[in-house]
This record gives sequence, C-alpha cells and structure tokens, in this order.
Amino acid sequence: MSGRRRRDVSPFASIPEAIEEIRQGRMIILVDDEDRENEGDLCCAAEKVTPEIINFMAKYGRGLICLSLTPERCEQLHLPLQAPENTSRFETAFCVSIDAREGITTGISAADRARTILTAIDPRTRPSDLVRPGHIFPLRAREGGVLVRAGQTEASVDLARLAGLTPAGVICEIMNGDGTMARLPQLIPFARRFGLKIVTVADLIRYRLQHERVVRKRAESSLTTPYGEFRVSAYENPINGEIHLALVKGTIPPDEPVLVRVHTLSILGDVFGAQEAGAELHRALEQIAREGRGVLLYLIRREHLGEQLVASLLRHQAASPR
Repeated sequence: MSGRRRRDVSPFASIPEAIEEIRQGRMIILVDDEDRENEGDLCCAAEKVTPEIINFMAKYGRGLICLSLTPERCEQLHLPLQAPENTSRFETAFCVSIDAREGITTGISAADRARTILTAIDPRTRPSDLVRPGHIFPLRAREGGVLVRAGQTEASVDLARLAGLTPAGVICEIMNGDGTMARLPQLIPFARRFGLKIVTVADLIRYRLQHERVVRKRAESSLTTPYGEFRVSAYENPINGEIHLALVKGTIPPDEPVLVRVHTLSILGDVFGAQEAGAELHRALEQIAREGRGVLLYLIRREHLGEQLVASLLRHQAASPR
C-alpha cells in the first residue's frame, strides 16, 4: 500500500510536502488545526485512488468514504444535494450517492468503489454513466475552497488542484478501534504507524493566502473629483465575486510610507449625501489631495448592503430632531 511507509520524523508536514504526497498518490491525514483535538480524515487525490487505498480506508479509517467534487463537476454529473435545506452542524454538502453503471458488481467492494470514483472524475463520463443511489458519497465543495469553508472537503479538492491533478479528493474519517472518533492524540501514533503525514487545514489556508492572488484587476480609468484627478481601478475577489475600488492619487513609491484610507460603501452618505456618513469619504479624499499622493480603498460588500441601509436609516432616525 503506497501510504504505508514507516517514518521516524515528525508526522506533521508542510503544505509543499503534502502536495507532493498527494501528487505521488500517497494518502495524508487532514485535520483542522494541529493545536486542537480535532477529528482527522484520510485523504488522497481521487485521480490516484486504487482498490488498495479504498480497502485501507475501510479497514483502518472506518469512517464514511466520500468523494469531494467541485460544484462545476457536481452540476455536470447532475448530482443534487441530498437535502435542499442543509441543517447539518458543519453544513457538509452531501449529494445523492452513486455507483458506476458499468464495470462493477454490487458496488460495495474496494475495487467497485475505486471504479466508481474514477468513473465520476473521468471527463468523458455523462450523468447516465452513474446509477443512484450507490456506495460512494459525493460531497460538493464550496467554490473558493478552504478560503470560503475551512473543511476537509474543500481541503482535499484544493490539494489535488495544487498537485496538478483533477480537483477531486477521496476522504474518510478516522475512528478508533472502539468506535469513537480519533482525535489528535490518537492521530499522531496512527500516522507514525502507517508512515502518513498530517496536514492542517489552517496551514493550507495560510499557504493559499500567501501564494495565490485573491483579487484581480478588472478595469482602470481616470476620475475627476472636487479634490482633483485620481486613478481608479476596479478589483474583483474571484472567490465571492465582490468588486472593490482603489482610488490612487500621485505616484506611490514601493519603499516609502503612504497615506491610505479605507471606506465602506454607505448608500445614505455616498449616494444621497447624508452628512454623518458622506463626510467621512470626503474627508479622506481631501486628506489625500493635501498630501499630493495616497490611496483610498472603497469597499463594496454586496451581502451587507440591505442590512447596512436599514441600520443607517435607524441611526439617522434616532439622530433626527422630533
């Protein structure tokens, strides 16, 4: 079994080490945080799954064997969620269970489950190539991965993608021999016993934030304001689709301190000119104009607009003379 190599070094791995393990078809253990007694999942890239790996997960992991897929792949395979309203504690997005239509027997054997997983991630597979229900449980990962939801589902997809493989993972919770969930004190000897590396979701989040661009420039133009000319750029967060603006005045040297102001969109102040809110924006622009250079970050949080508008109206009502 490719993961069963004894190692005497620390079982905790860096993210580059974990990516290489995944790329080589070896399993790792995914935990939320190495400082917390959290549950751990056996994890491998779906593209690298074998009957041997499935058998190891069933024999030593003892939990539910699941297939983590991107939202796009779930849509392509017509895999709906098991429940339209997810009320589970951690909002794990279980889809209807599946088996491969061809090449399996009852669907439960290690070979059958490996075949189903490989069928599901094959780009040539159509929805009709899978039967429902079955013995593999697809999980719909959130778009944006661990930067949106810090779960093993998203982590397994992210690691496979970072390894240059099909963005899909196979995960299985690790249970103790007595049926209780294995926590970190049990996961460390388990990892050493089978030569597996432990990776934390928290480390993966930090790695992605350090190595990936979480915003991209969409447009740029000049803007004439009562405080002079500014260069305005629109930046998009591809994870949630939000677009924010950066208003820049003058030349910004990379090695010198510069005046930066942050302003969140205020409907009443910025659009309708309410004094208590709009004055902040104008003060910031005026300060930057006096300095001759600076940056105003204008944040537009779409999901808060309605609540923000109501809250602003209530504050305005409370401050108004009766």
